[in-house]
Amino acid sequence: MRGRNWRKWLAIGAGVGIEIRSRQLRVVVVRVRPSGVRVLGATVIEGFGERPAAEWGAEYAAFLKKLGLSHLAAAVLLPRPEAIVRQLPLPAVTDNDLEAAVGYQLESLHPYPENEAAAAWKRIGRGASVLVAIARRAVIERYTGLFTEAGIKIASFTVSAAALYSAVRLLSAPPAGFVAYGRSEEGLEVYGESASHPLFSALFDLPPERALPLAASELRLDPAQEPLPLEQLLPAPRAVPRDFDFPPATLAYATALAGACPRLALAANLLPAEMRQTSSRAIYAPTLALAFLLAVVTGALGLIGALENRRYMERLEAETARFEPQAKRLARMDTEIAAARARTQLMADFRKRTRDDLDALNELTRLLPPPAWLNSLEVTRGGVTLSGETEQAAGLLKTLDASPLFRDSEFTMGISRVGAAEVFRVRSQREGPGR
Repeated sequence: MRGRNWRKWLAIGAGVGIEIRSRQLRVVVVRVRPSGVRVLGATVIEGFGERPAAEWGAEYAAFLKKLGLSHLAAAVLLPRPEAIVRQLPLPAVTDNDLEAAVGYQLESLHPYPENEAAAAWKRIGRGASVLVAIARRAVIERYTGLFTEAGIKIASFTVSAAALYSAVRLLSAPPAGFVAYGRSEEGLEVYGESASHPLFSALFDLPPERALPLAASELRLDPAQEPLPLEQLLPAPRAVPRDFDFPPATLAYATALAGACPRLALAANLLPAEMRQTSSRAIYAPTLALAFLLAVVTGALGLIGALENRRYMERLEAETARFEPQAKRLARMDTEIAAARARTQLMADFRKRTRDDLDALNELTRLLPPPAWLNSLEVTRGGVTLSGETEQAAGLLKTLDASPLFRDSEFTMGISRVGAAEVFRVRSQREGPGR
């Protein structure tokens, strides 16, 4: 809770969010303060693909000038069909090794030819999952050239998953688990979070009554939990222009919130670093002033107890020196005992591996009776990956997780139908003695 309060007090800034649609640009401008959000203006630039860039660029410039915010650089939301969003579980990778770990797996995350993909990634919160955004370099270059020709300053090219993740927690903590939806040109935009999935983002070409249960199943949420409209998750603006239409502007609004406070946002910026432009540094003056006051108060509190802390440390060091020889002997014995236990356990685990693998295979045979069948099965120490066909694939995750041998099951590809059967591919973590 304390960390969330600090995050709220650092939420100070102004931002422009631009959502690229097939024939229009939807623009939203916001001002963020710890007390709330104000929508300063919103506009729609029609036919940007057919009109001269200088023409609609002048329209955009006049709009910002009217608001007195010509200095702002915009955060641009790429169209969903032109960007790929993936999540990588990297539990044992430190931040220093993150770039190498993601780069090692990057080619397997997209269908583009080598050297034709642009990628950006960021760890999701403090967890083990990493959000990876991918787009064709040609797409990034085309939009970069278009906005440059129009004279529009761009700070980032981002994706809806990163914008929504940043916006929903900008001023307050999001719900513990939820699934939300909103309509877009391409279909049904679904976003959710849960204890098992820190971030879920998908575009469905299905009606809500079919898409939302699939999303809830992937998130392992209670099927009875009511889905939320996307706009209800975002910070409710304290003031909006009269012509502001919230549901159609939801994604542009979320992008503007993330762009207003980039230091608090989940950065998935596909724009090359040398092309990024920043807003005037004057907007950070309140933040710097608050940081200075915080440093002064912290320093004053530290000086009050300096003398008492010094005396206490001297007594503590004397006691530590007196007991240090005994502590070293105990630590050496603990190390030797731990090494012996590790060797014993290694031998026992090695003997049990074959039996555990057979148990996993028998359990899968029991859980997937005919007419379900598999065309591939991969068993590793940590989990299993299986693909095949069955009459109803949506319930497989719950069936597998109900077994004492498996947990955290997830679809690694969308369910598709072939004839009377549904084709699936599922990855599940192993539990029990095999782990």
